[in-house]
Amino acid sequence: MALGVIFSSFFKALGQLGDPRFRNVLFLGLGLTIGLLIAAYFGLLAVLNTLGLYDLAAAQMGEGGWGAWIINATSFFAIILLSVFLMVPVASAFTSLFLDRIASAVEDRHFAYLPPADPVPFSEAMKDTVNFLGVLIGANILALLIYLALPPFAPLIFWGLNGFLLGREYFFIAAMRRIGRDGAKELRREHFATIWLAGTLMAIPLSVPLVNLLIPILGAATFTHLFHTLEERS
Repeated sequence: MALGVIFSSFFKALGQLGDPRFRNVLFLGLGLTIGLLIAAYFGLLAVLNTLGLYDLAAAQMGEGGWGAWIINATSFFAIILLSVFLMVPVASAFTSLFLDRIASAVEDRHFAYLPPADPVPFSEAMKDTVNFLGVLIGANILALLIYLALPPFAPLIFWGLNGFLLGREYFFIAAMRRIGRDGAKELRREHFATIWLAGTLMAIPLSVPLVNLLIPILGAATFTHLFHTLEERS
């Protein structure tokens, strides 16, 4: 039953990608995400230059530029691979910046009978996001020890951990707009397993480079549908 609700919510979200408000947020989110990856790429190059790797490559391979080209290309592919991990905090930041816009677009199409939602003050949303980001980073740093101890299970642990955290955050913010903090926490406790499963199914494609660029917007829409479905059933 939980899978049916989750997939129904996801396909409804997928069907609304053509909505102009979805496209605006999608392009804005893609721009910010790609900008972050570009900044991370040039930051990595600056660190390698500071460490003297370019000078070492020139000394070993001559001044023809091949050494620098290899370093630049390797760094590019390293950032693409690192996007698997970078997209998790990006997805968490997405909730405070864009979830309200996506949720409003979803509700206008699928829940037009509802009154306008109470907007979450930006300062309050940012405070929640910063706190959540700290928890997210801390939990993933601690999880590195488990990854090293149990390498074959590292992907499952990564997806389960981040699915749990992202699911809680996305659902809470979607619900808080309608039923307040206390109501959102209560509903989240009631449907703990479904929300964790939905978050895990979101975390898995976040591990796929390039595909992961689309996931935050689809996640925001999916959890909006999921909240309304679970709230009606409760």
